Amino acid sequence: MVQEFKEFAMKGNVVDLAVGVIIGAAFGKIVESLVADIFMPIVGAIIGGLDFSNYFLGLSSAVTSPALVDAKKQGAVLAYGSFLTILINFLIIAFILFIVIKAINKMKKKEEAKPAAVAEVPEDVKLLSEIRDLLAVNATRA
Repeated sequence: MVQEFKEFAMKGNVVDLAVGVIIGAAFGKIVESLVADIFMPIVGAIIGGLDFSNYFLGLSSAVTSPALVDAKKQGAVLAYGSFLTILINFLIIAFILFIVIKAINKMKKKEEAKPAAVAEVPEDVKLLSEIRDLLAVNATRA
């Protein structure tokens, strides 16, 4: 059973998937930082210097704090600013993946469009083919 698991785990697809998940997680952190540290401050400056992460709507009268962290301690809140930030993260990742997949498909089409290289027939095979053809001609004459 251990041997079967080892064979399964070492198959190309499983290893490739594991590498993809690890790279995806690291890439997700890069995109999160890009959105939180670069894009959202610019968007916040354009709309009046407000931070999206603190946009929320208190769902009870007990919520009085202007900061999301404190408001969550006071009661239920609808944190739509956090949702907007995550939505922008998703859109950036989806767009980048779209571009990457489009580029990969374009490379595949170019590769498929290339004519297949004609393999050179070895000299001994050519000679054997000639002998075969000559024997076939001689056999029909006899």
